[in-house]
Formats: sequence, structure tokens, C-alpha cells
Amino acid sequence: MPWDITGMAATASIGDAPDQIFAALCARRSGIGSLRAFDAAKYRTRHTYEIDDRGSDGDRPFRATQWLRAVIAAALADSDLAASSQQYPVLVGTTLREQRSVELWWKDAGASTSLDPDRLDFAAALRDTAQIGEVYTVASACAASLYALGMATDLIELGLADTVIVAGTDSITESAFGSLDRVQNSTPNALRPFDTDRAGMIMGEGAAAVVVRRAETGVARHARLRGVGMNCDARHATAPDPASIQAVIGDAHKRAGVDAGDIDLVMLHGSGTPLNDAVEASALTEVFGGLVAPPAMTAIKSMTGHTLGGSGLLSLIMGAIALRRGLIPPIVGLTDPLAEAAKLHLAQDVVQADMTIAQIDAFGFGGINAVAVIEKGTK
Repeated sequence: MPWDITGMAATASIGDAPDQIFAALCARRSGIGSLRAFDAAKYRTRHTYEIDDRGSDGDRPFRATQWLRAVIAAALADSDLAASSQQYPVLVGTTLREQRSVELWWKDAGASTSLDPDRLDFAAALRDTAQIGEVYTVASACAASLYALGMATDLIELGLADTVIVAGTDSITESAFGSLDRVQNSTPNALRPFDTDRAGMIMGEGAAAVVVRRAETGVARHARLRGVGMNCDARHATAPDPASIQAVIGDAHKRAGVDAGDIDLVMLHGSGTPLNDAVEASALTEVFGGLVAPPAMTAIKSMTGHTLGGSGLLSLIMGAIALRRGLIPPIVGLTDPLAEAAKLHLAQDVVQADMTIAQIDAFGFGGINAVAVIEKGTK
């Protein structure tokens, strides 16, 4: 059963709306900048892909919630549901929730701020939005928003809803940034997916939302969601399993009713880490390497950073725009592709192509994997 994506919204370090972000990607404009959220002197990595909305007073709490509210409102408006009297279930994918707000409260030691635990719950944050019904938070690492998307299709297929709002949001936290800074062997100054000189992952900030509805006759507005595959192998805390990734890609293709040769574009997970990129490239080579003309592939984290729980949904939105415009943004920083990607078509420059079907990858810690397949829309 297909589903229509009738509304889209996103914010990231390189733009406040999907079209702005896509234009920045095609212009090779990266959101990389000096770390501003906290004291960079404590860490080896001094760069991040942050949204510049803090002002002169420094960091502030509940930024992830603010972005979540904004993208949901924008997606509803884009779907012509802003004035609807109905309520719709909301599935929010996230990695860190409002952890940064807790950090700021703890560092202040209660001297000037108080923390209402109820505000840490996204359901409470969205309670005053008329169109919001039940809110569910999906915290499944970097695959969270595509997991939420798969669950949304289940709700519709089971007849529990006709329309579902799917979103993802994350702001940078010092605890997560510091942990990553210490476990990575190298110190990256930019995220360079699939390059032999890639040095690791750098966090980014952002939020994204889509409105998913039961498919109607005709062509979908933004995109038609053909299927979502999900699995969790739990074989290692951080190392991805190539067989599991191949399996989830195969499951997504089966659910979407497509073969490898039908895929025109792959929006790569592309986290920029030595192991993850090599495993993703190897798995994709097993799936697409035998084709005479493998699909073009790009990795937007090279310009947005790793936006964590919402990264899969952000890639899906960019993929939907790419299909409609016939343009594929390049992978910035990719000058010497890794050997495992020798049989793949990695976009090092903007690619123009007539495309219909895209695959979106999202692979998280613990072997939490999700892959979505979408078909070109009309808007």
C-alpha cells in the first residue's frame, strides 16, 4: 500500500525551509562553523553544524522543541491542514530529546532557572496545537525518524489513522559531543563521507517534518512513499553489520515493489566514520554493484552534519526535491572515494538526471537500521 507525502518542512544549519536547504546543498554551501554551544577548549573537535539562533546571551534551553513546533506547523500549512478541525497522531524521532535543556539546568545548579520536567516531553510541548492528537516519541538512534515513518505507515494500514505527522528533532548536547570527541580516533574538521581521508562524524542540528496520508488516485504532491524497511540486529554497540544492512535494503525494496535496477537515487547515510562508510559502501555494492548503470548517490551530511534522529527524514525530504527537480547535490569534501565504493556512482558534482525512485538510508548504533523508498511527486 503506498502513502502520499502531502506536507514537508525542515530547518538545518544551511536553511530554514526545504527549498532553502536544497539550494544550499546544490551550491555546495556547508553549515560547518566554530563550536558555539559550549567551551571548545575542552575538546579536540572545534567544529559543528549548528543552527545560529542563540543570540548574544549564549545557549538556551528547549531549542529542539522550538524547531519541532515550527516544522510541524509548517508541514501542516504546506499540507493545507493548518485550519483543520481534526487531530492527527504525531510520531517524533529523536536521539537526544531535550537533554541539552537538562544540561543547562544542571550547570546553572538551579541558581537562576527552574526545570519543569513536563516540558521535556514533546507531547506536552505540542499540547496547545489544535491539530495535534496523541504524540509518540521514537528514540532509536540515527534511524529514529525513518522508524517513525515506518510506524506511521502501520497506523494508516491498520486503519488507526488516515493522516499522520512524522517529525524528527535534535540539538547538540555537550555530553554527546564530548563522548564522540573522545571515542573517535581522529579529529575531523569537517564531515567527509566516503572519502579515504574522512576522519569521523561531526554533529549537526536540525528538525524535519512530513505529513503522511493514505494514497489517493493520481500522483502524490511531494512524493509517494512506497515502503519502509526496518530491522535491529543488536550485534554490536557501534559497528554496523553489512548483512543486516543488505537485509533491510532488500526488505524496503520488497515492500516498495521495486528491484535494485528501479532505484535512480540513493540518499546515503554517510556518517563520515571510517567503519560505517566502508560497511555502507560494501553493502550497497552487493545490492547495486552488478548493474550496468548503478543509481547516483549523495550524502547530505557533508553539508548539514549529522542531525541525529531527524537525519533520515531530512534526507528523505531532500530526496523528494531531487526527484522532482532532476538534480542531485554533490558530496562536499569527496575527492578520493574509498575503495569499497569503486563500483558505486557517488556524486562529486551536481548531477542532472531524469529520476523517479529514490532510496533513503538511515543506520544507527546498535544495528538499528531503516530504509525508505519514495516515488517522484508533482510539486
